[in-house]
Amino acid sequence: MEKEKISSGNIIDWSVLGRLMTFVKPYKGRFYFLIFLTILLGALTPVRPFLVQYTLDHDVAQGNYAGMVNIMLLMLGLLLVHSLVQYSHTYISGRIGQFVIRDMRVRLYKHIVHLRLRFFDKTPIGRLVTRTVSDVEALADVFSEGLAAMAGDLLQIVIILGFMFWQDWRLSLVSLSTIPLMLLSTYVFKEKIKVAFNDVRNAVSNLNTFVQEHITGMNIVQLFGSEKREYERFKEINREHRGAHLRSVLYYSVYFPVAEIIAAAGIGLLIWYGAKGAIDMEASGITVGKLTAFIMYIQLFFRPIRMIADRYNTLQMGIVSSSRIINLLDDQEHVPDQGSHKPTAIQGSVEFEGVWFAYNEQDFVLKDVSISIQPGQTVALVGATGAGKSSIINLLNRFYEINRGTIKVDGVDIREFELTALRQNIGVVLQDVFLFSDTIRNNITLGNPNVSDEMILHAADLVGARKFIERLPGGLNYNVMERGATLSVGQRQLLSFIRAMVYDPHILVLDEATSSVDTETEEMIQQAIEKMMVNRTSIVIAHRLSTIQKADRIIVLDKGEIKETGTHEQLLHLGGFYAQLHQMQYKEVV
Repeated sequence: MEKEKISSGNIIDWSVLGRLMTFVKPYKGRFYFLIFLTILLGALTPVRPFLVQYTLDHDVAQGNYAGMVNIMLLMLGLLLVHSLVQYSHTYISGRIGQFVIRDMRVRLYKHIVHLRLRFFDKTPIGRLVTRTVSDVEALADVFSEGLAAMAGDLLQIVIILGFMFWQDWRLSLVSLSTIPLMLLSTYVFKEKIKVAFNDVRNAVSNLNTFVQEHITGMNIVQLFGSEKREYERFKEINREHRGAHLRSVLYYSVYFPVAEIIAAAGIGLLIWYGAKGAIDMEASGITVGKLTAFIMYIQLFFRPIRMIADRYNTLQMGIVSSSRIINLLDDQEHVPDQGSHKPTAIQGSVEFEGVWFAYNEQDFVLKDVSISIQPGQTVALVGATGAGKSSIINLLNRFYEINRGTIKVDGVDIREFELTALRQNIGVVLQDVFLFSDTIRNNITLGNPNVSDEMILHAADLVGARKFIERLPGGLNYNVMERGATLSVGQRQLLSFIRAMVYDPHILVLDEATSSVDTETEEMIQQAIEKMMVNRTSIVIAHRLSTIQKADRIIVLDKGEIKETGTHEQLLHLGGFYAQLHQMQYKEVV
């Protein structure tokens, strides 16, 4: 398994941040209100120390208890307003974040389902799960604890600084004498935690990829007795994940006590200097109220500095996640859907004209393939593994794009078809049937509301599967477990036939549809196949030659080239590739 590694580098990417803000546009009214609340929070913060200073220097000093009561009521009202603004700020920022990640996750999933299969051939599923779930979830923190909170902290620092220098520049300089140490420690912490957080994200992606792949392939793991080896591999990946988290824990546990010590030192210097001035109040102009206010100012000043480092890294991780998501959204590896041809019905003729195709550059799996299939014909494709049989099916459905040549349906280049219109007219039954953890109905319709129960039962009658569906508890409402674990191989295959037939396709493609079933089940499925082929253009990829003897034409492929073409009897008479394949299977049976 290839592990994902993304360098920490300069995480704050303003272009990515700009792209991210485009998702905020639908909620710009709430966003502007959030900015207003941020400014209001910053403005309210230094008011309380100022009121404390006024009370001590005037009302307390003069024994004005009525004035003290008024100030206390004012401070209580201020506290309530501040709490209300803080609540609104937190709620709205979090709400915007949730709306944004919902929109982004929907857009991301829509983009993924339209990517061509070549993309999924080279991208681990676990990595896509990380992008769609974990990375998108991290974006919520960008709004709730990142941008808005960080902007509020910076604004709060600026306003407090203004108040402090307005009150007394000497006390301000003494109070800020430890700031260089605080900034240095904050910078070191920021750089260290940036790398640790990035390692955490990489470890999460690798962990998701490993778990998804190995749970999916658990039968292989158990079949070859590799449980212990895979367990050790998992322990190693999990160890990396734990190590990344522990490094972040270490940096937090060091930074915050250091920041507290630096802040306490600043307060200590302030009290030492201010107390001497307060003794000689008339000469220094430093009052008890002013000294008390400055102690409160410096506490309010250092708190956002400590938080900025943490929020900066939260923002960084959000930007990292955003960058990964945007890179995926920018991936244009999807099937071009620029065709406009959308016929109401097709006849079913298929033509391959000099088709060349390679999954990897210049490593051609199809070489100058030309095939002409008339409407209603049944054509079988045979050949050894790797001959190019399945590639022909993939190209007909435009899962991949050809390198050279032309593929036509009813004389029209398939690239001129609207993609949905093309695929709706082609019914495909694959060798490996995939069923979702859902009802029989939804596994057949795939959520299409236009497919009624009557259409499902008609298709079931057509392939001879109605009886087995009706015997299931709940019938069409029977819940199939993941990958169809509660059904037999033959039953899953029949469901795939129904899934293909409910759309009444004019072209039917069968890819090794009976290769994984026993002889009795094969006979049942073969009867279903014969019913399905009536009045339809059929392309059959066959492993067992006994299933294609009635085909109108058999095409023999070898290493991407057509070697022989003809009926079963004609090809046997030739004594070539097909005859050799037939003889080998006959020997196996004997």
